[in-house]
Amino acid sequence: MIKLTRLNGEQFALNSDLIERIEESPDTVLTLVDGKHIMVSERLDDIIDSIRLDRATVLAIAQDVAEAVDNPSGPKGHNVISMNPRG
Repeated sequence: MIKLTRLNGEQFALNSDLIERIEESPDTVLTLVDGKHIMVSERLDDIIDSIRLDRATVLAIAQDVAEAVDNPSGPKGHNVISMNPRG
């Protein structure tokens, strides 16, 4: 999920997998896979950076889970998985 801001200042979270296209001309418009359009105040590059960070976080958590499954008696103890990846 990424946090975005509507033009009226209202913040919301969006599953970035639902984004089909992002256009900036000059307002930023997200087109979702279901055809809906959402105008947001964030810039195109900032949204792309948020999506990259979100996906990297998911991969980091998945790696932590895989390591915990492979080594359940590791330094964190039996069946304990950190939900704060890399930090």
